[in-house]
Amino acid sequence: MNGFVFLLICALTLIGSLYGDQDGNYDNLDKIGIDNLSILESLGRLGRGGLKFLVEGTESLNNEIKDITPRNNQEYDFVVVGAGSAGSAVAARLSENKDVTVLLIEAGRPESLLMDIPVLVNYLQFSNDINWKYQTEPSNKYCLGMKNHQCNWPRGKVMGGSSVLNYMIATRGNKRDYDTWAEMGNEGWSYANLTKYFKRLEAIGIPELQNDEEMHNTKGPVHISYPPYHTPLAEGFLKAGREMGYRNIDYNGRESVGFSYIQSTMKNGTRMSTNRAYLYPIKGRKNLFVTKYSRVNKILIDPKTKRAYGVKFTKFLRNIQVKARKEIILCAGAIGSPQILMLSGVGPSKHLKEMGIKVIQDAPVGENLMDHIAYGGLVFLANQSVSIATKELIDIRKSYIRDFLTYREGPLTVPGGCEALAFIDVDKPNDANAYPNVELLFIGASIVSDPFLHLNFGISNKYWSKMYARISGRHSWTIFPMLMRPKSRGRILLRNSSPRAKPKIFANYLDHPEDIRIMIEGIRSAIEVSKTKAMQKFGSELHDVPVLNCEHLRYDSDEYWECAIRTFTVNIYHYSGTCKMAPKSDPTGVVDPRLRVKGIKGLRVADASIMPSIITGHPNIPVIMIAEKLAAMVKADMKKDELSAFKYTVERA
Repeated sequence: MNGFVFLLICALTLIGSLYGDQDGNYDNLDKIGIDNLSILESLGRLGRGGLKFLVEGTESLNNEIKDITPRNNQEYDFVVVGAGSAGSAVAARLSENKDVTVLLIEAGRPESLLMDIPVLVNYLQFSNDINWKYQTEPSNKYCLGMKNHQCNWPRGKVMGGSSVLNYMIATRGNKRDYDTWAEMGNEGWSYANLTKYFKRLEAIGIPELQNDEEMHNTKGPVHISYPPYHTPLAEGFLKAGREMGYRNIDYNGRESVGFSYIQSTMKNGTRMSTNRAYLYPIKGRKNLFVTKYSRVNKILIDPKTKRAYGVKFTKFLRNIQVKARKEIILCAGAIGSPQILMLSGVGPSKHLKEMGIKVIQDAPVGENLMDHIAYGGLVFLANQSVSIATKELIDIRKSYIRDFLTYREGPLTVPGGCEALAFIDVDKPNDANAYPNVELLFIGASIVSDPFLHLNFGISNKYWSKMYARISGRHSWTIFPMLMRPKSRGRILLRNSSPRAKPKIFANYLDHPEDIRIMIEGIRSAIEVSKTKAMQKFGSELHDVPVLNCEHLRYDSDEYWECAIRTFTVNIYHYSGTCKMAPKSDPTGVVDPRLRVKGIKGLRVADASIMPSIITGHPNIPVIMIAEKLAAMVKADMKKDELSAFKYTVERA
């Protein structure tokens, strides 16, 4: 792919050298006309910008840690499974101790230049190369408008993991989320305990927040900023919030209810994955090793001592076994971590026996599955050219592409079209001290803005053709009303004993009636936004074609919206909870508050799977926080061990 891009850009650059270069200037999408240029001139400018992007991007990619292949039975102090949002951070922090060796195992490939472009996130999820492409089991209660009644569940299979596939939305979650964890008996996990880890990971790039040293940090590895471009619609969304009585807030600060542009894991208009944030800066660190294209098959655990001592993985059809002198840290995510544990003999004993797997430790692995869901069927049409429309973004006569390639500016910097959000409590409108139960995720586009976006969600051709096809390509926007704290719980089971078989995922969305009630109120809140003066300025009008198979219900009734929600159930890829953290006395827990797998020595889990309850927001930043805390706990335990060994030696002497 990069070779093709290189040749294309070289050709365009040659043309560009003939015609020179000028800046493409624009204020907003609704003010942009087609530049008065020939196609050749446009291609030339595009080529010059493309060459700049290619050169700078290649320099960045040169910081990728090289791939190694361990010898069979080679030993390391720590083995980290998964180089995603958590694993990259864990490996980087543990290897700060020069006296230990760390092996990081990743199933996927390195990042590429195309992954840097924020607006392309929707297309990244089509790739079999970097996406595990999980799906839920068919259901008759949710995702009814999707093919085979299955929800697509993308997960990153690449250095940086899902921080390469996600929409870059940076939220810490609500203070009460973590205080609830602590109240469950998880000592050390209150918000007061965790603030330092949130700050430790952060390099805040938003000028007005940089002086708030109590809440923010400017020197961490993960750069967080507003995307450098906002559509007029996004500005209208914030004004709509003020019309409705809400404030514009820093949702990663002291306030939790209100409207804001999204804070994003982005630097200079491009994506910042955890691979780039944590691993690129330490290329050449002598005690850190990375093996890529390496699919983990199981954790090796001594059935008598119940100590984890190694990892077995496959790389290019070759089976390799490595050993860990100290600990193994599992960071494979809320799907991968429970799957690997069960394949290793840690999980529900009845299920493991049915799969023909020898039980080493009975544990509720795979239970407590949670995710945020939204209603995906809202499309608000606009009568002005103010939204992000694919057919206009790729028009080379306009300056969008070359402005991104040259300056990292413009609508291509908007992550998948996501521009702003609001946290609200639908039961306590305008209560600044409420505990939000809905997020309104504002997108300066919709499922009709791109001819392929509906395929990303898995919407079936029948629903697409009858409800949306005729307005495809129109300027529009949407809000995803997202349920923040679902009461419904799902589970993950093995399909069979093969590591290559994708697990069975039972999401159980909308199983609890309270989830349906709150989502219905969230939909009505989104529609209320569309009716404000700020959004009516753009002629915003709901595309209110009745949802297929819901026509028999009275429009706008609770029954109608429940039917609609069960039809266009959009999952937000926030899978969590499947290796639940709980105190030793709680039998529903898989790991203890120090993230050690209960009943197994030398094995910990650090990713979204340990969350006992889902957080109020997007979990990428909380997952990195978990990694930071895990690394700190491991280092603290190492010091205790060293002191104990020293004391023992002194006493013996």
